[in-house]
Amino acid sequence: MRSLSFLYMEFLAMLMLILFQCLKFGTATAAVVHAGNGDGIQPLSKIAIHKAVYALHENASVKALPLVLGPKGGDSDWVTVEVDCPKPSEDDWIAVFSPANFNSSICQPSDDSEETPYICSAPIKYKYANDSNAEYKRTGKALLKLQLINQRENFSFALFSGGISDPKLVAVSNVVSFVNPKAPLYPRLSQGKSWNEMTVTWTSGYNIIEAVPFVEWGMKGEYQTRSPAGTLTFHQNDMCAPPARTVGWRDPGFIHTGFLKDLWPNSVYTYKLGHKLVNGSYVWSKSYTFKSSPYPGQDSLQRVVIFGDMGKAERDGSNEYKNYQPGSLNTTDQLIKDLKNIDIVFHIGDITYANGYISQWDQFTSQVEPIASTVPYMIASGNHERDTPNSGSFYDGNDSGGECGVLAETMFYVPAENRAKFWYSTDYGMFHFCIADSEHDWREGSQQYKFIEKCLASVDRRKQPWLIFVAHRVLGYSSSYWKDGSFGEPMGRESLQGLWQKYKVDIAFFGHVHNYERTCPVYQGQCMNMEKAHYSGTVNGTIHVVVGGGGSHLTGFGPTQTSWSLYRDSDFGFVKLTAFNHSSLLFEYKKSSDGNVYDSFTISRDYRDVLACVHDGCEPTTLAS
Repeated sequence: MRSLSFLYMEFLAMLMLILFQCLKFGTATAAVVHAGNGDGIQPLSKIAIHKAVYALHENASVKALPLVLGPKGGDSDWVTVEVDCPKPSEDDWIAVFSPANFNSSICQPSDDSEETPYICSAPIKYKYANDSNAEYKRTGKALLKLQLINQRENFSFALFSGGISDPKLVAVSNVVSFVNPKAPLYPRLSQGKSWNEMTVTWTSGYNIIEAVPFVEWGMKGEYQTRSPAGTLTFHQNDMCAPPARTVGWRDPGFIHTGFLKDLWPNSVYTYKLGHKLVNGSYVWSKSYTFKSSPYPGQDSLQRVVIFGDMGKAERDGSNEYKNYQPGSLNTTDQLIKDLKNIDIVFHIGDITYANGYISQWDQFTSQVEPIASTVPYMIASGNHERDTPNSGSFYDGNDSGGECGVLAETMFYVPAENRAKFWYSTDYGMFHFCIADSEHDWREGSQQYKFIEKCLASVDRRKQPWLIFVAHRVLGYSSSYWKDGSFGEPMGRESLQGLWQKYKVDIAFFGHVHNYERTCPVYQGQCMNMEKAHYSGTVNGTIHVVVGGGGSHLTGFGPTQTSWSLYRDSDFGFVKLTAFNHSSLLFEYKKSSDGNVYDSFTISRDYRDVLACVHDGCEPTTLAS
């Protein structure tokens, strides 16, 4: 007999299916909105995989070619899947499983008394059979093209009838595999704890008992040295709730981080990932390059990109990701296109939207590899990384799908004192960044509040004039919130805007709301400067920017026209900051669809303008001589 937890999962699956069917077969107008904005539901969660039953048909077949992927060392490849079904229907679908063996023999023991399912792991992606052939329902034949990335295991393809709500396994393909499934892949750079340190994190299938991980690196064209790497992983019982702990679980492999120290400023370095096997042989990644950070306060051209809520998408059109993260690939591709003009990237929460389906983290790191392997890819924690009931998150929902921060903390490095508490500071030349964790308490008196004040107070504004605050949820201003459009998260603005004003924060960036909005320099709900395109003189009020249109389904705005909102756009995009020197900063909002600038402003000022006394932002003085 099924437990209440399984019945609850079935109930949720049915609700999701009903929503999906309504969206799919609604009016033409609704269909357009659906295709553009997405439905916000993790596609893999729509599959009631625990209800799957065997209905194998002797005359049905699925064949996949080529058998060997990445023969020239590539980490992705295209597979042709040929389907032949004697009893086709319009809701037949092809699932990609990895590992290839997905039957009940791999199911983990359960403390519950429910009946053991035939299949207990979700596929890593899926596609409807008729996507490639409109005549599939008549002919029973389909030829699908699917792109696979190296995820440390082999793959098989399964044909299901009954749709995704009542799946019946009809046929299973042969197995395909990459040449070296364990290869070191998907490097992601991050700033270290000091300005002259770069970290590189990557994923492989090699445990430390099989091979020793390291990074070989050095200035381009000069002697290359080697630095050891630490190795981490996590297990199914480290997850906090379903689906991460159940059908969404997939072995993450091993995550390695190397620390490249004592870098010379503004220098081009090359690096590659290595593993020394126990037999003395080596396994290598391809070579990469990065440019080291400038010295804090250095006067030079420095370019920063900031966005939130991007997620991932599938270039082969599978998983209906056009309806889940419809702008993700556009944002990724625009950044890749302009990469030579970008120095550092901040992805401020809601990273993958895996929501407990662990396989999606590999696919995300593969998608951003051209960016993250070349410039520091700094992340912040969002609700879709951290929030799980009874796990210590400030919010008690299950937006992370049971990941409870484990994936984000392990897959990416950040220079935090405690990566389970995802707040940290980092410097890049003339910029000083204070990264908050909106999924932990930020209120006055909390541990994080003390960190935020210390971070803001510690900056030398003569050397680093550009002070930036970052959090995932809108702890400041967004007109998408509440009926009167005056608040972000409860208590956020009241607790923190005094600090922003006291320490003269230039810009506060937020995600979470899936659109773009810019305010005037605002304090206590009032514009402190009526300019819109150019700011100069004293720093009075903080400009608040919502930049949550990285790729996930879009959010509209509230009906109230607020006095402090200067520009609003419900579209996919990102922000680029360019510091020309200590006195001049350019802000640009670019759309992901074309990379063009749709909103901008400049700041020009001198050091004395930062020191100048403003309301609630004055240093104490004395009349004593």
